Amino acid sequence: MGSVRVRASTQKLFFDFKYRGTRCREQTALDDTPANRKKLQSVLKRIEAEITLGTFEYHRYFPDSSRAQEFTRQAELQRAREAHDTPLFSEFSQTWLDEMRIQWRRSYIATIEGTLENYLIPEFGEKEVGHITRQEILSFRASLAKVQTRSKKPLSASRINRIMTPLRMILGEAANRFEFTSPYQGIKSLRVPKSDVEPFSLEEVRLILGTVRKDFKNYYTVRFFTGLRTGEIDGLQWDCVDFQRRQILVRQAIVEGKIEQTKTDGSYRHVEMSQLVFDALKDQQKATGTSTFVFCNREGNPLNHNNVTQRIWYPLLRHLGLRKRRPYQTRHTAATLWLAAGENPEWIARQMGHTTTEMLFRVYSRYVPNLTRRDGSAFERLLINEFNAKTDPKKEGDS
Repeated sequence: MGSVRVRASTQKLFFDFKYRGTRCREQTALDDTPANRKKLQSVLKRIEAEITLGTFEYHRYFPDSSRAQEFTRQAELQRAREAHDTPLFSEFSQTWLDEMRIQWRRSYIATIEGTLENYLIPEFGEKEVGHITRQEILSFRASLAKVQTRSKKPLSASRINRIMTPLRMILGEAANRFEFTSPYQGIKSLRVPKSDVEPFSLEEVRLILGTVRKDFKNYYTVRFFTGLRTGEIDGLQWDCVDFQRRQILVRQAIVEGKIEQTKTDGSYRHVEMSQLVFDALKDQQKATGTSTFVFCNREGNPLNHNNVTQRIWYPLLRHLGLRKRRPYQTRHTAATLWLAAGENPEWIARQMGHTTTEMLFRVYSRYVPNLTRRDGSAFERLLINEFNAKTDPKKEGDS
């Protein structure tokens, strides 16, 4: 309920009322007299009646007020929304993608294009970005859980999150441009299980390197003892192998058959060569030293990792009776072997291309019991030593 009040400093009357949840106080030039109060009360009743009916126009009563401009703008936006004055999702998503291309790698652009084409456009393409609802988003995400991959398995939580990420980004950008609240606000990503880390033991590594085809022994030696990612080792070129400093310079990677810059600033690094790696690369130089790539086919082109995995890696594991594991586990193996050897975690993080040691302790520590003295053995020794010292009569006499 509004009121007509008087400003103490000027003794002039002003309106005090609420409109659209906002307290509004508008000054008049009228003195505080009974007649003026009655006149303004009549105006106030008319204002409140129009607010109730939804016909109130702020600028008609207070044309010079700064609030009039703001409420007029809000009203225009509301009318635009009611008139469906936002672009279709298919149109805006293309505009958004064109604007974002400049800051993304080609492989990521291809991933986004595939997500739009296969999932988001079929679902939201004909809807206006300003009219997509939270319920529609959640229903779409739930439907993704029923989609099956080529292996007849449902999409994983991480895959669903990757599909939903562009949708969240597009709606967020549209909300900023067309001034509406993103319906994605408050929707959290699905919980993803911890990384599938199954490193090989040192004995298994010896078995693999002692059995693998001779022309791939150097390749897997470097993989096991440098922690290079698949794209990094497949894209490794001889000009990035520094024998003098005994370092591998990681500057690029093979992504979908094309050379691209490393994934992140942390990935741009140099990896120290152990003697095994140094010897393996020296030996490899005799075979491919005249080619651009360190590990390549007969034509000098980079290895096709899918071909190598299916024809070399998996058959080797089957032959040795070892559990089937992705080649990426060679990277996890390097990390756990370094940790087990007692190397400085910060040094290991740099070798792996991590910016901090957080991932090391979160992902790998359970494979190395004595990594941080958190296996209980130190406490066990303390209790035994202290307890025996207090209860053994001979030890007490000696003291």
